[in-house]
Amino acid sequence: MYRFILGFVVLTGLSVGFFGLSPAPASAGIASLEEATKEMVVGDAAAPVTLIEYASLGCPHCANFHKDAYPLIKKNYIDTGKVRMIYRDFPLGTPALAASMISRCGGPGRYFGMVEVFFRGQAQWSRAENPINALKSVARFGGMSGTDVDACLQNQELLNYIQKTAREGQEKHEINATPSFVLGGRTISGSLPYEDFKKLLDAELEKAK
Repeated sequence: MYRFILGFVVLTGLSVGFFGLSPAPASAGIASLEEATKEMVVGDAAAPVTLIEYASLGCPHCANFHKDAYPLIKKNYIDTGKVRMIYRDFPLGTPALAASMISRCGGPGRYFGMVEVFFRGQAQWSRAENPINALKSVARFGGMSGTDVDACLQNQELLNYIQKTAREGQEKHEINATPSFVLGGRTISGSLPYEDFKKLLDAELEKAK
């Protein structure tokens, strides 16, 4: 579990200029701000239970959750219409913030695929000497060019949106580490095993009857 300490200082103090980029027109290859700032949801809107995940793309424990527990949650709860899941960005550190921006610039249709690609390639881009170049290499798998990434990272309004989401998570749900989950109004910290999530989700589904 990654703690919310220095990461928040970096996050709140970051501006577009940090990336060494100057303002430029938006690229046609990336989503509009309206699309990029939508709530990212997987599952049936009518599902009786909602699970909210707060995660940092640079967090190894988040990557482990998406590798181990999430596929089973998706198969047994999300795809069956029992649970819908909302993914909210809680980036800890500058590379993770950049990865969040890039994923959102893919738009809702590509967002979750890009999140998974960034988690799978995390060990490479998070330790790279030039993380932005490394992120550009990963973004190509989502169909984004280096020019697209540059344009995305110049979007101050998108950066502000991600910062606001993280602040609200801290203030409303006491999120101070990643991954953290909100289920039935309760905040759950840590990458729990699937069996633990199963018990929690089954209990919420029983309440929802």
